[in-house]
Amino acid sequence: MARRGANWFATGNRIERRTFLKGVGVAFALPWLDAMQPAIGAESNPSPRRMVAIETNMGILPQFFFPEGHGREYTSSPYLERLKAHRDQLTVFSGVSLPGVTGGHAAERCFLTGTPHPERGGFRNGVSVDQFAAEEIGSQTRYPSLVLAITNENPTLSFTRSGAPIPAEKSPRKLFERLFFQGKPEEIAANVEALRQGRSLLDFVGDQSKRLSRTLSSPDRQRLDQYFTAVRDLEQRLQNSEAWEHRDKPKVNAKPPEDITDPQAFARRTGQMFDVIKLAFETDSTRVVSLFIDTTVIHNITHHGNRPEVLADLRSKEEGQFDVLNAFLSSLTTAKEGDASLLDRTMVLYGTCMGSANSHSNINLPVLLAGGGFRHGQHLVFDSENNYPLSNLYVSMLQRMGLEVEAFSTGKGPFRGLEMV
Repeated sequence: MARRGANWFATGNRIERRTFLKGVGVAFALPWLDAMQPAIGAESNPSPRRMVAIETNMGILPQFFFPEGHGREYTSSPYLERLKAHRDQLTVFSGVSLPGVTGGHAAERCFLTGTPHPERGGFRNGVSVDQFAAEEIGSQTRYPSLVLAITNENPTLSFTRSGAPIPAEKSPRKLFERLFFQGKPEEIAANVEALRQGRSLLDFVGDQSKRLSRTLSSPDRQRLDQYFTAVRDLEQRLQNSEAWEHRDKPKVNAKPPEDITDPQAFARRTGQMFDVIKLAFETDSTRVVSLFIDTTVIHNITHHGNRPEVLADLRSKEEGQFDVLNAFLSSLTTAKEGDASLLDRTMVLYGTCMGSANSHSNINLPVLLAGGGFRHGQHLVFDSENNYPLSNLYVSMLQRMGLEVEAFSTGKGPFRGLEMV
């Protein structure tokens, strides 16, 4: 569970950034206030850090993604050329993978958790990096995180500490309405009552289950412990949601998007979701987002067998994905937050669970990181066979979010060669 912040503390007219209001055993973090502006000589840029983690699940053609050369003097690949306006704001990685994450397509659920061997029977996932961050900072915004997907099915990138999957929002329009449509007073009251009833029901079920556990075998008690952890996670989410129900939602000039349902139009659907994500960041409605891009509809052509006509078709579809990614990065660049751009404050992780979908390989993953306050403009190259742990990147990302962590999943330290500004 998330660590609790400091007690109320103010110096002169300045309130400490990690300040909580406490009463009757409940603690609520304050939102960002002008009074939290650091004094001269303190932290020079108080704006919040953010992350969005994106996975496309059918691989990325490596020959069109990985650049030639290394360091800052690399030669862009065809896909990276589509992001050339942001070359100085991104880092490309070669020779990285998630240790022990094997099983071809089964690896897609471990892209943000790094939990090894998802193909094995009895597999239990771990917490995803976005939810780890949300546990720590999520109470500072209306939504601790946004779990999103471009799909007509039910996959997700995000998992709780107990390994339970978090359902993803699949509709850009519903996401927009959730973020920005203010309910009527009676609707808000109904929502609060529903949250309270939900929490009461969880308390009742929890009490019943604890009594039941005394009669169970050791394996069953372990399963029940996992259930208790999921219950506690949900209780915390319900408590935070109730507090925010009484606050007005932000107003934006944008209109809600009209959902596109055609699964073949996954690039356009992704662009719609990117537009709403940007608004969520601009209004500080959340600081943590995961986005699963389901391209199963092109699964057949990912097994291209190096046939030129099939490769050309697949390349065209993947280029469309990089075009919408480029538009998203551009929109974050033009949005200003103080003396920086939104991209300067936002880490954008983009990658895939397979190095080659044609062979179901889970090594040498095509991955890049843009924005977020790192020294970018480089190609970091590692051994293409004995890969460097991508999970180390998650340690660096969590540290950039301001969390005091030295390890995450199979990552045992920050990512080598990636420095903070």
